[in-house]
Amino acid sequence: MERLAAHLSDWIHDTVTAGGGVGAVLGLSGGLDSAVVAALCKRAFPDHTTGVIMPCESDPGDAEDGRLTARHFGVAQATVDLSPIYRALCEQLHAGCSEIPGDRLAGANIKPRLRMTTLYAFANHLDYRVVGTGNRSELAVGYFTKWGDGGVDLLPLGNVTKTQVRDLARHLGVPQRIIDKPPSAGLWAGQTDEGEIGVTYEELDACLEGRGGQAARQTVARLGAASRHKRELPPVAPLPPGESDST
Repeated sequence: MERLAAHLSDWIHDTVTAGGGVGAVLGLSGGLDSAVVAALCKRAFPDHTTGVIMPCESDPGDAEDGRLTARHFGVAQATVDLSPIYRALCEQLHAGCSEIPGDRLAGANIKPRLRMTTLYAFANHLDYRVVGTGNRSELAVGYFTKWGDGGVDLLPLGNVTKTQVRDLARHLGVPQRIIDKPPSAGLWAGQTDEGEIGVTYEELDACLEGRGGQAARQTVARLGAASRHKRELPPVAPLPPGESDST
């Protein structure tokens, strides 16, 4: 695990600085992945890492766990309460199309997109880069919001399964309270990752490693195919035959 931690922290530093950045900013959700990324960013940029806590009509315990992570690893922190902005936007959406705020998924996905906007405001101001917290397991099945938590500059855990993230968390000394929390994106009360995905992380990771039962493999394959668009840049239409870029 130390070899992996050192490799990832070095990669964060090299990737950020190669693009002209001088530090890292990330969202502190209070969950496992963001705690691990915070620890890695702190290693990469001891004096230039900022964690942003962004409550948005969410469980107050998540914000407290985000603050716990920041204190534990000595990461500079900021809090931006997005709840009033979220409510105001939902009101305007209701006026324009009353069904949108009432659609649980459409309404919930507004939250990570507001967080993305907030993180880029910090990044632009500080000349930092936005470091994402998505892991290999989530990316494989599209368990992230397009242009929300998927809207980042780099993904250090993108090739690390959830099982490996948990092992890495133990090695890095993430507080046990956070390690033991049921994984959740916090999109609505009682929401859990595994409940939304339809398989446990243990089953999902087994499938990614070429193991796993048939039902789990079918679920993972279906989710992966349906979410392919999330992992690709927007398609660009070709010009008609015979046309050139100069026309």
